[in-house]
Amino acid sequence: MNAGPGRPSNGGGRSSRRRRGRRPQNQRGQRPGQGQSRHNQDGIYTAPMDHSYRAAMNGNGHKPGRQRPGFATTFAQPDPEPLPAQQEDSNSRIFAFVDDLFFAAKIQETARKLNVKVEFVKSDKDLGERMQQNGEEKPSLIIFDLNHASAKPLTLIPKLKSKLKKGTSIIGFLSHVQGDLKQKAHEVGCDMVLPRSAFSQNLPQLLRRHGAPEAEENPTVQ
Repeated sequence: MNAGPGRPSNGGGRSSRRRRGRRPQNQRGQRPGQGQSRHNQDGIYTAPMDHSYRAAMNGNGHKPGRQRPGFATTFAQPDPEPLPAQQEDSNSRIFAFVDDLFFAAKIQETARKLNVKVEFVKSDKDLGERMQQNGEEKPSLIIFDLNHASAKPLTLIPKLKSKLKKGTSIIGFLSHVQGDLKQKAHEVGCDMVLPRSAFSQNLPQLLRRHGAPEAEENPTVQ
């Protein structure tokens, strides 16, 4: 039978297409990718990954009990034991320059629960008069709201630090976004500067420690 124009006489076009369409087989007659769940062509173990380990992880993909660096879990600290009840005429060892009503109320309530006496002052003169009433006993702690409108903490802190020396701790609190103010407070002598949230969380421990009588705060070893 004669082949028409453009067609090979031996029908090779169909057979050549059939040869090109075939996929190479390995020695066992299997196509690549079949029967290789354990070893590939190079002999490397390629068993499917066991995803059961995900059950032992939390929703963030981290194993329980482990945290990403810099993101340690914070736990609420239990309130410390209250101090023995003090006499009404006892000297206050803690003074506060705080005009924020929320924090003033929080400090008062926490101090009441711990039997700690805290006096609120508005100016350097006001603090000086209260300290004179205490005689030679210096304050143990002075708290500053670093955003106090009238006290001017950055001007007053270095004066107090020079006068009271190391016997008095000065702690300030501010908004967590006020990085420049925090640095300036440290530069003028503030011993500790805390964000408002951290100050609230640590307030019971601070008042308990600094409100205790000197004998209990610095016990002598027998």
